[in-house]
Amino acid sequence: MSHPLLDLPPLTAGHFASIERKVAALLRTGNDVVITQGEALLPLEGCIRSGARPGGAALNVVTGPYGQTFGDWLRDAGAEVVDLEVPFHAAAGAEDVARALAAHPEIDFVSLVHAEAATGNTNPVAEIGEVVRAHGALFMVDAVASVAAEPLEVDAWGVDLCVIGAQKAMGGPAGVSAVSVSERAWRRFAENPAAPRRSYLSLLDWKQRWIDTGRRALPHAPAQLEMLALEACLERIEESGLDAVLARHRAAAAATRAGATALGAPLEPFVHRDRDAAPVASTLRTLDGVAADDLVARALAIDPALPLVAGGGALAKEMVRVNHYGLDASLDVVLRTVRALGTALDVTDPTAALAAAEAAWTA
Repeated sequence: MSHPLLDLPPLTAGHFASIERKVAALLRTGNDVVITQGEALLPLEGCIRSGARPGGAALNVVTGPYGQTFGDWLRDAGAEVVDLEVPFHAAAGAEDVARALAAHPEIDFVSLVHAEAATGNTNPVAEIGEVVRAHGALFMVDAVASVAAEPLEVDAWGVDLCVIGAQKAMGGPAGVSAVSVSERAWRRFAENPAAPRRSYLSLLDWKQRWIDTGRRALPHAPAQLEMLALEACLERIEESGLDAVLARHRAAAAATRAGATALGAPLEPFVHRDRDAAPVASTLRTLDGVAADDLVARALAIDPALPLVAGGGALAKEMVRVNHYGLDASLDVVLRTVRALGTALDVTDPTAALAAAEAAWTA
């Protein structure tokens, strides 16, 4: 018996390359795009191990758990690492990056997470990119959580390596990711004797076997279902209009913060300033001894479909995360979330909170 998800014609090299071009258009870049067959940690590690040189120096901006992971990889690659640690409730500032680079002129690689979904903060990549470009370092940005949730201008912002995944604001699959690579980054990779080769982490292998040969023959069988799903979510963004998709995520974040604050319950935004809050996910701090993981469990018992999770690790007792991305970036989901949190916290009348959320969405 034929099945539409199983009996598919092979994905041609031309089709694969056309999906790469759609990714490049989304990222506003003329740089090469490599689509990698795995979750975004694959190209992130590949970028770091290719671009960080033994004996080199790296500035690693840490605003959440992924920044901590990057520091481990950078040290393992042999780089001397300067960690610029920022409180998880805030964002990094371009002036902080400028001071770190001035204090360490030897730095030749900078890694930054655009938006940390795990902590709900977002960093000003445009301003930081200007500082990094003036210093002359290679600039890597993890945009997995920010792509399609907030503006992302790879070329205008001087981003040499921009890694994305489709599973958050793009509303796509988790098993495929992509990275844009500047000419400067390709040269750095080629000059680095420790850059992975003959490895699943090797971006240079992709360049040699795919890009440099004119994208005529794929070096391996692609993950076909994931590639088609990636193409579908790119087309859906194009049909909706990127500006409309970005606005929907901004509205969801504003409405969630406003509704949670207006509950008058032991909840407050985890990220202090509105401008530092990521549109892809809102984080809330529990107060007065309320355990976040218990609160999430109670809210999910009321509405199991809500995109609610407790914070990871040590944050499990104090952070509630609302993952309003993709199709969940909707007013209905926000209102249901505020209502369920209010019920779980024994708020007698959530009317004012729901009105505050709806007003913020409209604004």
